[in-house]
Amino acid sequence: MAAPAAAPDTGRGTYIQPIIAGALAAIVGYASTFTLVLAALTAAGASPQQAGSGLFSVCIAIGILNIVVSWRMKIPVSFAWSTPGVAFLLTVGEPVGGYPAVAGAFLVAAALIVLAGLIKPFARAIAMIPAPIANAMLAGMLLTLCLAPIHAVGEMPWLALPVLLAWAIGLRFARRYAVPIAVLVTGVLLATTTHLPPGALNGTWSSVVPVLPVFTFDAIVRIGIPLFIVTMASQNLPGLAVMKANGFDLKPAPLFIMTGIGSALTALFGGHSINLAAITAAICAGPEAHPDSTRRWPAPMAAGVVYLLLALAANLAAAFIAASPPLLIQAVAGLALLSSLASALSGALAQEESRLPAILTFVTTASGITIVGVGAPFWGLVAGIGLMLILHFGVRPAPTTTAK
Repeated sequence: MAAPAAAPDTGRGTYIQPIIAGALAAIVGYASTFTLVLAALTAAGASPQQAGSGLFSVCIAIGILNIVVSWRMKIPVSFAWSTPGVAFLLTVGEPVGGYPAVAGAFLVAAALIVLAGLIKPFARAIAMIPAPIANAMLAGMLLTLCLAPIHAVGEMPWLALPVLLAWAIGLRFARRYAVPIAVLVTGVLLATTTHLPPGALNGTWSSVVPVLPVFTFDAIVRIGIPLFIVTMASQNLPGLAVMKANGFDLKPAPLFIMTGIGSALTALFGGHSINLAAITAAICAGPEAHPDSTRRWPAPMAAGVVYLLLALAANLAAAFIAASPPLLIQAVAGLALLSSLASALSGALAQEESRLPAILTFVTTASGITIVGVGAPFWGLVAGIGLMLILHFGVRPAPTTTAK
């Protein structure tokens, strides 16, 4: 895995910015879909205790992977749960064999992810995604979240405007800390305006319930294989593209193997797939985490610590986040990602010969379409690479002439 050469350390202060960025990424990732995770596992046949155990185990695994991998590699590679996979689970219902069969299907999907890492031609093909296409797909993924600050101003101006103003003032006088200042203001606003409903802290989400897997043909065909395809196409491929767009050329095979093993372990406690992060990875790996790309690796470590805390304090975290306006949390993330969106658009449109394929990738990804259960980022890649092949297949580059 390649990254720019490290710059000399200038002290502890240099890590404040990536730590805050990582914490924001974890809060955004958790707050956006933790209720969806619980609903999806329940829809697949899990009891409330099993669903809570699945969420707990996935948070622990994500936290450990973020901390260990980033610390060892000194690269801001981020991990998350499979949000497209969760959305898919909501549609399949409970299979024959109940939730133990679902756990068996989760294990099959995890084994297939490991196998994808062991098949070298597959990993090499993923690494060959053209940079303009990767940047365009990243821009399309970020667009919706980057619009959140504007939507928040329209829907809740009394909360969003102070955050936006704090961010703008930070840009003017302390550019590096503009996003942390906005996060601080958001935290103060939420702490003073959020009221937990009675009984919000009751429940057993933080308990661990082992699930003995059962392997059935129905669950493997309906859940295991589709979950593998959705996770690879809608999470792992975009995750690699996000890292590539930010200047980090990763070797995908070891990452697939690690996430597959992690997914297998969480399946034993009711958890679904773990994979490379995509949108939240842009917060940790982008310029807002730190202007120097070699100093961004603490961001996923901070995200990992927050995931562990969210898992251990699941009742309090879930209740507080559920009672907070989700659009305001998304708005802060959108502010943090504006620089990444600008960089991705610049990289996507820099080369004239790939501009139209890149634009096609951008609009397809931004459309949010889902076809056969696979999300828009994958189809954005297919559309952009397909058009690029059509435009350039069999076309020889113009001969260069040497002045005499």
